[in-house]
Amino acid sequence: MKISKGKLFDLYAVMLKIRLFEDRIVDLYARGLVPGLAHLYIGEEAVAAGACAALRDDDYITSTHRGHGHVIAKGAELKLMMAELFGKKTGYCKGKGGSMHIADMKIGILGANGIAGGGLPIAVGAGLSAKWRGTDQVTVSFFGDDASNNGTFHEGLNFASLHKLPVVFVCENNQYGISVHQKQHQPITDIAIRATSYDMPGVVVDGNDVIQVHEAVTKAVRRARAGEGPTLIECKTYRWRGHHEGDPNQGSRYRTKQEIEEWKKKDPVKRLAEKLLADKVVTKKKLEELEANILKEIEGAVAFANESKFPSQEELYEDVYVEG
Repeated sequence: MKISKGKLFDLYAVMLKIRLFEDRIVDLYARGLVPGLAHLYIGEEAVAAGACAALRDDDYITSTHRGHGHVIAKGAELKLMMAELFGKKTGYCKGKGGSMHIADMKIGILGANGIAGGGLPIAVGAGLSAKWRGTDQVTVSFFGDDASNNGTFHEGLNFASLHKLPVVFVCENNQYGISVHQKQHQPITDIAIRATSYDMPGVVVDGNDVIQVHEAVTKAVRRARAGEGPTLIECKTYRWRGHHEGDPNQGSRYRTKQEIEEWKKKDPVKRLAEKLLADKVVTKKKLEELEANILKEIEGAVAFANESKFPSQEELYEDVYVEG
C-alpha cells in the first residue's frame, strides 16, 4: 500500500495537532484551569492519527479516558473540546463530561469513556446496528493493554466474531495499566495473540510508526466493510506523561527516567517530520507554518473556553436521561 505525499502530510498535521493540544493542557492543568482529571496522549499520537485516517466521516469510534487524540483525529473541534475540559457550557457535553467523556455523534464519536474497557461493548453495538441497518459503516474501538483483561474485551471480541460485525479493535499497548507494567498483569507479550481464540486476524504493529498503523487499520477496515468480520490490532507504544496529570511518574515511582528517554527517541511526530523532510515532501518552512497555524487555533480555543460560562445550578439535572 503506497501512501501519497499529501496523505503523509495530513497524517503529520493530525499528529502535531494532538501533540500541541496536549502540551497546552499540561500548562493549563497546572494552572488549575482544567478541573477533574486529564490523561494525556503525548507519545501515542501515531495510533489515533493512523487509525482514524482509514475511516470515513460516517464511520464510528469509541474512545477511552486517554481520548483527546482519538477525537481530534476523528475531526473534533478544538474550541469545543477545550470548553469541555474547562467545564464550560459551550463544550461538547455542556461542561458536564470533562476530559474523559467527549462525544460528538455527528462525526461518529460515540464517546470517550472513563471506565477501562467501557467502549468495547458500545463499539460492538454500533457494529451490530450497522449490520442490521444494512450500511457498510465501520467502528474502531480504542482501548489499552490492561482493558484487554476485562470481560468486556473477551465478550466483545467473541460476539463480534460470531456475527462477523464491522468492528476493528485497536489495542494501544502503552506498557502500563496505571502504574502496573504489562509483565505484571499478563502472561503474554503480544495481546494480539488473543485474537486466535475468537477466530479473527491478530496483528502487531509499531504504534509509534503512523504508516504501519494506517496500513494495518486500512486493511482491517476494508475487511470489515466487506462483511468479513473484525480484526484485533495491537499497537506497541508508550505514554510520556504520567497516568494522569499529577501522577509523579517521571522516574521515581514505577518506571525509570532511562525508560522514558528511550521511548522518547521513538517520538512518532519527530519520526514522520524527518521522513517528510528527507523525502522532500515538504520544506522546513512549511512545517513551521503548520505549527504556527495549529498554535493559533489552540490559543483561540483557550480564549473561547475562558470567555464561555459555566453551566448554571439549574442545569444540573438536564440531559441526565435520553428521551425516547
